[in-house]
Amino acid sequence: MRSARPQATRAAELAERIDRAEREEVWICRVSPDDLRAAVEEIDRRVAAGGELPLAGLTFAVKDNIDVAHLPTTAGCPGFAYVPATSAPSVQALLDAGALFVGKTNLDQFATGLVGTRSPYGAVRNAVSPHHISGGSSSGSAVAVALGLVDFALGTDTAGSGRVPAALNGIVGLKPTRGLVSTTGVVPACRSFDCVSVLSPTVSLGERVLAVLAAPDASDSHSRVFPPTAPLGLPARPVVAYAEPRTLEDLDPGRLRCYEAAVERLEDAGCDTVAIEIEPFLEAGQLLYQGGFIAERYVAVGRWVDEHFGEVDPVVGPMISAASGIPATQLAADIDRLVVLSRAAEARMAAVGAHSLLLPTAPFHPTIAEVAEDPVGLNGRLGRYTTFVNLLDLCAVAVPAGTAGGLPFGVSLIGPAWSDLVQADLARMLEEPGPDGLPGDGAGAEPVSSDRRPAAPAVALAVVGAHLSGQPLNRELTERGARLVRSTTTAAEYQLYALETEPAKPGLVRVAGEGIGMPIEVEVWELPPVGFAELVAALPPPMAVGPVTLADGTRVVGFLCEPISLEGARNITSHGGWLAYLVDG
Repeated sequence: MRSARPQATRAAELAERIDRAEREEVWICRVSPDDLRAAVEEIDRRVAAGGELPLAGLTFAVKDNIDVAHLPTTAGCPGFAYVPATSAPSVQALLDAGALFVGKTNLDQFATGLVGTRSPYGAVRNAVSPHHISGGSSSGSAVAVALGLVDFALGTDTAGSGRVPAALNGIVGLKPTRGLVSTTGVVPACRSFDCVSVLSPTVSLGERVLAVLAAPDASDSHSRVFPPTAPLGLPARPVVAYAEPRTLEDLDPGRLRCYEAAVERLEDAGCDTVAIEIEPFLEAGQLLYQGGFIAERYVAVGRWVDEHFGEVDPVVGPMISAASGIPATQLAADIDRLVVLSRAAEARMAAVGAHSLLLPTAPFHPTIAEVAEDPVGLNGRLGRYTTFVNLLDLCAVAVPAGTAGGLPFGVSLIGPAWSDLVQADLARMLEEPGPDGLPGDGAGAEPVSSDRRPAAPAVALAVVGAHLSGQPLNRELTERGARLVRSTTTAAEYQLYALETEPAKPGLVRVAGEGIGMPIEVEVWELPPVGFAELVAALPPPMAVGPVTLADGTRVVGFLCEPISLEGARNITSHGGWLAYLVDG
């Protein structure tokens, strides 16, 4: 939590910072200074009372198609506005976690657009170049984060509405697996494919927020639970697929260089990279708004649009109304075609063993004036590399990847459903280090910790020898989706022996008596429960698992050994750990 200051001062500074930015078009409504001060006081009271508030001290904004209790939800259309009695579960989760709500942000009307200009509240100007678009539809949320007006923001992302504005404003956009975050209290765009997304300055902060948001919701028919088999970390040698250069003809030379540099950075970070054909992905993306699925837009708000056509944006209205004429036969054909394309896309990835697909997030960056001249054509081109993701049940993290022509450029790491943590780890490899040497430079610039896990079940396991990072059996962890949580030592009540095994392993035993044992270096890994069960089932003698007490007094499951194996084994406790023993001999 941030350093304590008088509540009135903290609230006033926040309001003044937003006022000084002179970006009225970012906001549809804001919390008053008096209400901000009261909210700060309440958060401080809860912290003082010992409450668990993982986001205390952080400020956030909410895209105005997501309900906040007692404030109008406009979806970017004043005539559509209604005042909900309760907040969306996603918003309430953030408030319960101690985050400070600042206001609701502008958007492309009814979340229909990737440009950020389709709003009666004004076109949201880009954070870096005000003559250029901010991207949409989560335009206000992205610019609020990029300008530092809030620490993070909620958006929605059906076709790229969170990722495109993240890329165009030089920030991070997390588009989780569909159903991981509740969409109750969200004005639908295409309900089957809608996601609440997180916009943040860094991957780590975005993950902290996602960990709070991720929870099953019985009121949301599309809600899903993070499965126990989901990977919690990267494999020992991640494989990242990328697009054949000839398929990226819509990137200018500067953006293409940034994309190629991102591929090289992943290689330098230890990934294997391989080019693949991406046609099945792109064709699937065209089905969302050029086929039968757009009928879901009409189901969401179409009848209201038809009855209030004069109150709707002149680009948005015709698009939604036209969806009423989609025949059921076209939707049925598109559903069948999507299955074919999904299998083809999976096959492309499986053929090279890829854990992720790296693509540009947005292929170009038009000005506001250019979009005004061609509002439909340019909008469609902006979604080339994002629209397919929800249709194919994938997750994605958009991350900055340099600048081209003085404007931010971004790439996305895209992977199968429930590989959210894998994509985030890969995206972190592309983040520029901040002043402290950690990835990023915002409120989320901090070491990776287990609190980033989005409601994922996990088993903590202490390893002491051949399963340590860089050792021959470490792959048995990484291949089962394990994540390294921390390096530490045991309590000072253990001894370590060099066993006669192949490959060489140590045996850890707990001993009684003061001064007999000492702290032994260990790594603590987290595994999905299924992976842990598989590991234990395959464990050869004389190894065993049991409780291990760490230096801080916590107890986790750890690798031990059968006492009989110590007969004739060499006591190497004095080295303090297996790696030190290997060095010292």
